[in-house]
Amino acid sequence: MIRRLLQTLDPQLLTAAVGVWLAGRASTSTATGLRAVAVDGKSLRGSRTGDTAARHVMAACDQVTGVVLADTGVNGKTNEITRFAPLLNQIGDLRGAVITADALHCQRDHVTYLAERGAHWILTVKGNQPHLHAQLAALPWRAVPDATRDDDRGHGRRGIRTLKILTVSTGIDFPHAAQALQIRRRRRR
Repeated sequence: MIRRLLQTLDPQLLTAAVGVWLAGRASTSTATGLRAVAVDGKSLRGSRTGDTAARHVMAACDQVTGVVLADTGVNGKTNEITRFAPLLNQIGDLRGAVITADALHCQRDHVTYLAERGAHWILTVKGNQPHLHAQLAALPWRAVPDATRDDDRGHGRRGIRTLKILTVSTGIDFPHAAQALQIRRRRRR
């Protein structure tokens, strides 16, 4: 009977209802008191057949608890960029939340959407935004002291990571940009 009941339910509505319930139950604050939500997409392993592409899904995950707050399918007729807002629309209140996403989501429409929802964001900038990448590289990073430095050893090599933070009030042509972070990683054998 439970199987028949689940077969009659709309999977998107069920996912949204479970996501809202989990979001209410999950401990959703970090040490800073802000809720941290990671957005990422993955192709499902083993879902590709001889005549169909692998199934691709995108999810929003609470970074403290690891609970998936929302997910959405990304079929072959669209991509993750177009599914960003519909994914986050499944999550109730985003005011004060920090949304992290990879370079694919470093889009002006996405940050405008997040600002309208009252969320903060941390996005990776890579070659998909060459003008913005060049602006960030031109910032006076040499004059900025390290905010933190992590030095670890393992697997026959030494890894050094440094983090620098810079407030950007002008000079960055990207909406709602307030700070820039530079993370550098070096490995030595």
